[in-house]
Amino acid sequence: MVTLADVARHAGVSASTVSYVLSGKRSISTATRERIQHSIDALGYRPHAGARALAGGRTSVLALMMPLRTGLYLPVMMEIAMAVTTTARAHGHDVLLLTGEEGPEAVRRVEGSALADGMIVMDVELDDPRLPLLREAERPAVLVGLPADTTGLDCVDLDFAAAGARCVEHLASLGHRRLAVLGEPPAVYARGTGYAERTLAGIRAAAAAHGLDLLHRPVDGTYGAVAAAVTRIFEERPGTTGLVVQNEAAVEPLLAVLRHQGRAVPEDVSVVALCPDQVAAHASVPLTAVAVPARDLGRIAVERLVARLRGEDARGPELLAPHLTVRAGSGPAPTAPGDARGRD
Repeated sequence: MVTLADVARHAGVSASTVSYVLSGKRSISTATRERIQHSIDALGYRPHAGARALAGGRTSVLALMMPLRTGLYLPVMMEIAMAVTTTARAHGHDVLLLTGEEGPEAVRRVEGSALADGMIVMDVELDDPRLPLLREAERPAVLVGLPADTTGLDCVDLDFAAAGARCVEHLASLGHRRLAVLGEPPAVYARGTGYAERTLAGIRAAAAAHGLDLLHRPVDGTYGAVAAAVTRIFEERPGTTGLVVQNEAAVEPLLAVLRHQGRAVPEDVSVVALCPDQVAAHASVPLTAVAVPARDLGRIAVERLVARLRGEDARGPELLAPHLTVRAGSGPAPTAPGDARGRD
């Protein structure tokens, strides 16, 4: 491995002069600086990240805090992480992935060390315990998610409230009057996870505005849990003709349960989802859906963080407008809603 001393010998200068050029701590003549840069390029020297940080430079590393918690749908999280990684590389940065459920301690660890130049924070709660530290941190941070109070924070997310409302409005336009929501697993709501709470708020507001009957059932994504939830929904509200699903893992179990119960989609029951396009489009019945723009979220988060590292101020929240794609899973409400109870 090429060392700083090797560069110094090749350029005919002292090691301290090379260090000054790398750190920018002292003014070095243009000719000397160019000679040292030529030696760096010729030898393929790459300064050690920790050494750069100690010298007052940067690590060219971004920390991605992606705690792997109960109830998360990992494919979406990984799609965001991949977008973060590829965009970071395009800007000359590597990514350090932190997956532990450390909460504020993870922020302290990055802030108090030379691990990374800045942070991208995922799985944001409405009252996230990491927020006070992020607001005070010297290293900039961007949130993929929206807390209740965004003061002093850079945030990017889908407008989940508008997305939930858009699903309800679509079903209302097709004549559906009784709706049910199959939501995220109970643990997601127990944490006060921002996207789930905001979606539910948008759904409830739109249902109230259209005078619709609405049930909400959090559900784990297993066949058994989905079957139990769907059975209870139709027992409590036999005239339910529209389902909104915000739980990617529950999509195929739901469609299988409806088939088993003899309910045709969309003739008896329309299903609209908030999920990635590939989940909705490749379901056993292609579903009308608002896509989760995972790649855009990862890309924008990195671009915002890089801008912060260049000295720009935080720009506050950025919410991406939802786009609903109509597919075979939704159609007009049955003319006699009571008929949508199953066929023997």
